Amino acid sequence: MNLTRRTAIASRWLCLGALLALMLSGSPVWAQNNPGANKKAGSATVKKKNEGTKSSKAGGKRQGQQAKASQAKRSGTTSRSMARAQKGLPPPRPSFGQLAGLHSVADPLSLRSSVALVIDQDTQEVLFNKNGQAVLPIASLTKLMTGMVISQAQLPMDEMITITQDDVDTEKGSSSRLRVGSSLSRGELLLLALMSSENRAAHALGRTYPGGMAAFVAQMNGRAQALGMKDTRYVEPTGLSSRNQSSAQDLALLVNAASADSLLRELSTSSGHQVVLGRQTLQYNNTNRLVSHPDWDIGLQKTGYISEAGQCLVMQARVAGRKLIMVFLDSAGKLSRLGDAERVRRWLEKGVAAHQGPAEASMASRS
Repeated sequence: MNLTRRTAIASRWLCLGALLALMLSGSPVWAQNNPGANKKAGSATVKKKNEGTKSSKAGGKRQGQQAKASQAKRSGTTSRSMARAQKGLPPPRPSFGQLAGLHSVADPLSLRSSVALVIDQDTQEVLFNKNGQAVLPIASLTKLMTGMVISQAQLPMDEMITITQDDVDTEKGSSSRLRVGSSLSRGELLLLALMSSENRAAHALGRTYPGGMAAFVAQMNGRAQALGMKDTRYVEPTGLSSRNQSSAQDLALLVNAASADSLLRELSTSSGHQVVLGRQTLQYNNTNRLVSHPDWDIGLQKTGYISEAGQCLVMQARVAGRKLIMVFLDSAGKLSRLGDAERVRRWLEKGVAAHQGPAEASMASRS
């Protein structure tokens, strides 16, 4: 082999080696001169860019969800509201308390209720007060006055009353298991109204009152005035109307008076009752699970809810050795009114334990 041929072969091997080095190094020169490689590189770049965009969008979505959750907590919006938003459903109607900005008022116990009032029933000492003067819709807390009017009228409790079309809710369109044509005694209707917040039962009680519904509502308002409930107004006996309004201060007066009625105490704290209608047996339970809780000694209670009022609760209970009147209005969340009552109870018991010795505190909690 002559020198010229050996030189040509060597040059060819050098070129192949350089080309191989460019391919392995991913050099831009190789990409520019190789359309296939350029296409692969572009796909990889696009893929990486898309992954970055997805990551950015996911991060932004998470931040947005966290911001919405934080805002919902501050405004009193419940997890149920968030679920409705995720399903594309319209948000629930805000309560009067939310519209008035009452939920922005802070309190030492971080209650979910925008209104709370706790009073020692014996001494009338105010132990806790948050927006106690605010006048708001009271939902089915109305039924406590309904029960008081019926009880004081001394009407025959064994008289049978038939549910009619007039008792069907046209205000909110709520359902009821008491069908039109069902007949129950007045006493049983009063039990269902106070224990299970049965709307048709409460309406039937007012409708069959001597003089009719107008006379019954007049008695409700007259009794409120006699008790000194200056900020209270009733327009019907169920609480479905948002025009039934009161303040925590007024409701404390009502609870104080109602707790003196043994019938109201018994019926409002009953844990359950079976209603037999022909071949059908209906089980009704108390709307307040605290009545069956071993940590609570409740003498009288009533719950309530419509969207304009939020979740509401009034109770007369013995806590830390004291008879207390507790009012919680416009609470955000189905169980939050009960949670607020628990917070107040623990707060009071902790206060007793801090000021007494262990033996004294134990005796006080059992007394």
